[in-house]
Amino acid sequence: MIYLREQLEKMENKALAPYALRASASQGRVYEEPESASRTAFERDRDRIIHTTAFRRLEYKTQVFVFYEGDHYRTRLTHTLEVAQLGRSLARGLGVNQNLTEAICLAHDLGHSPFGHAGEHILNKLMAEHGGFNHNTQSYRVVTELEERYPHFPGLNLTHETREGMIKHETDYDKSDAGEFGVETRASLEAQISNLADEIAYNAHDLDDGWRAGLFSSFDLDELAIWRELKERVGWENGRGENGRHFTPIIRHEIIRELIGLSVGNVLRHTEANLVTHNLNSPGKVQSHFENVVGYTPEFGGKIRQLKQFLFARMYRHYRLVRMQEKAERFISEIFNAYLKEPHMLPAATYTRLAAVPLPRVITDYIAGMTDRYALDEWKKLFDPYETA
Repeated sequence: MIYLREQLEKMENKALAPYALRASASQGRVYEEPESASRTAFERDRDRIIHTTAFRRLEYKTQVFVFYEGDHYRTRLTHTLEVAQLGRSLARGLGVNQNLTEAICLAHDLGHSPFGHAGEHILNKLMAEHGGFNHNTQSYRVVTELEERYPHFPGLNLTHETREGMIKHETDYDKSDAGEFGVETRASLEAQISNLADEIAYNAHDLDDGWRAGLFSSFDLDELAIWRELKERVGWENGRGENGRHFTPIIRHEIIRELIGLSVGNVLRHTEANLVTHNLNSPGKVQSHFENVVGYTPEFGGKIRQLKQFLFARMYRHYRLVRMQEKAERFISEIFNAYLKEPHMLPAATYTRLAAVPLPRVITDYIAGMTDRYALDEWKKLFDPYETA
């Protein structure tokens, strides 16, 4: 039997919880298009996102460590894939739309600048008088304006639900102006899941990468309640376990896996309790609720906040990372100002956009689309007299 879109929509309608968004009830796209014969609207969104140039560039964009620091640290692409996997797991556990959740997760960092949050910080500073810069808003610009893949409309022409989930993506580090979609309503349950999937992913993989890189030791982590709980659950103490096990990469993997499992389980149980307690049995009720539904219990959330504070102090502000961040801000600032002083140094395809878009925004769009490697090469072409353009 071939499962065409109509059959897939029927299966989806039957399987999903009442508070889930359904592809068959989508509010549609900005530009009318015939429906896909074989995919639901949200599956089509997901596929369009994966095939973008912006998605491929994530492979060489910094998560925490710049690409030349090592082959095994997370990149912006591997982070995105981990977020999508966690998003699908949470969506499946709560009976909501996995395809929509996955699409939002895959798109959430498309607009991230090179060199991670250091790049975002300096672009926002440089654009202070021109509307600022926020990677979440930039991701929305990528899918609505900047990707050029279709002859009859700009961007990807994603569904209302995917675009709303993107612009309402919200973590401790991300928040955008969602006025187009109604500031009085919250994100859908699928989008709220994407927010938590993002947080679970970066907490776990930043702990993993920082520990691997030697920025802190297991002894340093002993101050954290969540760390002590994780060690107990895997039966390991610093340097040696009760069963005589010395530290190996396997033990690190066990602990990180346990952290992800604890986080996912806690979010599932707490979110289910919220849905039942407040009788949130429709997407509309979820989005009009006075607070986000998806989250940790207060006790577990406190442990996670303590972990995040530790990572900020001992990893993100570690001198090795701060040095790279300072260099990255200098590179980007110098590239930006060089183009601002002489726009004719911009590539021809980028320069033609000046007919419709102000120069500072054109420059920012161009820089934000760069990978770390491309930005470094571009800096050399602009400032190294022995480098050919």
